Amino acid sequence: MEKEKQVLTGYDKFINWKLFVIPLGLLLFMVFIPIPRSMLDVGVEYSMGPRFVRDFFGEQLFEKKTDELNQWQIQTVRMMEKSVAMSAFSQKAFLKKGASWCEKNGVSTADRHLKAVQEFVGAMSPEAFKALMIQGHELRTQKLTMDRLDDKQKQSALKAGFKLKVAVGIILFVVLCFLTEAIPLPIVSLCTGIIALMAGIVNRETVAEMYWSDATWFIMGSLMFAAAFVKTGVDRRIAMMMFGKLKNPSLKWITFIMILIISPLTMFMSDHALAAMFLPIGITMYSTACIARGKEDPELAKMLMITIAMACNLGGSLAPSGAARNIIMMSYAEDMFGVSIGFGQWMLYCVPFLLFVMPLTWFLVNWRFKPEVTDLSHSVEVVRREIARQGGGKWTRQQKISLVIFLVTLFSWVTENNLIYQLTGIRFGIGVLAVMGAVAYVLAGVVNWRDYQTRVDWGVVWLYAGAIIFGRVLVETGAAYWLARTIMEIMVPLGLGTGLGVLLSGNLITGILTQLMADGPACAAVGPVTLAMAGIAHPGTSMIPFVAMSTAIASSLAYCLVIGTPPNAIVYASGYLEAKDFLRVGVILWFTNMAVLMLMAATYWRWMGWAGLPSF
Repeated sequence: MEKEKQVLTGYDKFINWKLFVIPLGLLLFMVFIPIPRSMLDVGVEYSMGPRFVRDFFGEQLFEKKTDELNQWQIQTVRMMEKSVAMSAFSQKAFLKKGASWCEKNGVSTADRHLKAVQEFVGAMSPEAFKALMIQGHELRTQKLTMDRLDDKQKQSALKAGFKLKVAVGIILFVVLCFLTEAIPLPIVSLCTGIIALMAGIVNRETVAEMYWSDATWFIMGSLMFAAAFVKTGVDRRIAMMMFGKLKNPSLKWITFIMILIISPLTMFMSDHALAAMFLPIGITMYSTACIARGKEDPELAKMLMITIAMACNLGGSLAPSGAARNIIMMSYAEDMFGVSIGFGQWMLYCVPFLLFVMPLTWFLVNWRFKPEVTDLSHSVEVVRREIARQGGGKWTRQQKISLVIFLVTLFSWVTENNLIYQLTGIRFGIGVLAVMGAVAYVLAGVVNWRDYQTRVDWGVVWLYAGAIIFGRVLVETGAAYWLARTIMEIMVPLGLGTGLGVLLSGNLITGILTQLMADGPACAAVGPVTLAMAGIAHPGTSMIPFVAMSTAIASSLAYCLVIGTPPNAIVYASGYLEAKDFLRVGVILWFTNMAVLMLMAATYWRWMGWAGLPSF
């Protein structure tokens, strides 16, 4: 049984050069071909755009060169340039930007300088401010070409274009390595950092920092929590609470209950945390089914793991509290167009999406996977006997400690950016809190390091660490922006530049990018693009909030690749899945849920309209 499981992980396989030459060849092709014109244009925009826009604002507002401005004037042009990069032209939204916004966007500030900026910009008419911002945006995206650059600036633009070209090559390399599994997937993640370093995209300090981000710490801590649950038997206790009362614990009922419980919870809890909590439950159901049956059923394991991952990906975009991407899009809508979306409004428009996609997901999972075991009553009985044998039917001391530590950590995750920050003045990050919980298990005597060493899939930790650096490379080189702009240029001639076509174009851009990078960075990269499309096609209409919400939902359709979202990586750590197993359900679910999103926008959203805004 153990041997079969090792084969499924792919960790014991050696490199397959016949397959590996395909991604490697495409990467080398992208490295050595001349820089395509479209990539060079983005390279110019990313490398020289900020400087030219700042110079433009300095001349227009103060009739000075940038190096002649005083401190508050420098802050003014820098804040305006950052707003232009996000396509945020509203004076009202600009005046709301405070010290925290400046710190987040790398703008040096002081209270007196910020006050001077607000007084100066506030004295301008809203129309004049917006017109100036639009001119700055046109300079950055349309008028700034290689012809306007001197020799030194051209070299910088060529270097930026080369980095973008290599980043696109990394996309091809990573995606094909994941699809072919020509080399172990954790090695793909290590290769990502090495290639980015050799291309000059990152340096030796930044590459190490990117690999050990807060998100990586969270994945590591989550897998440690799962190890503690399995060792103490908490996973079996929770499984019995969920399934023990079923008169007919069939596989269809088990998967239905999983989706029914997990998906709504993702609106208010981290999908990472839910995946970490339900992973050991899924493993328990499978392992006990194998004990009852006397042999393995790999298809059953895959079905249970994929059910958990897909359920975790369904509801996070349907409430602002579900994920950072929702807050990002709400902020963009207000910064760019002054459109405020409330918590209740967001849920009113988005929650109906879940009512359709939950049964769709359940149907697809049960259709695409055909395990030999369909009756899990024997599995439930095995769990019941193990619980009775372990603690006489009562919760043991170790189980209680394990559960308390998890609940405290869960509470800290939920309150990390408000209550805990207010009490301590420290932004811990959910990753650090996850590792603190893992340390607490050791201090409480629940586990030792050997448990973590043997029960945690460290390959998955490196796998997701590589996914983080991959996403950062796409954003910082402009590759994500280039890909979004390229797709948009294809869509517009097809008649998808107005009406519902704007929504579909934005959703497709986001839905594709979110397979390659985390949903938050995907929204941060394409949100300004999709909202700008809406503002051009249907200014001042309900299209603006609709695009904001649909972009956030589309970013949750990360069903196809292990690196698309943390729940995918977490269930992959079970060792029962191959990368291609996500495609069995993910590809179909991507199309069906994209169709549901468009249908909801065309019917329910248009019928609801948006208070204070005309229909598009």
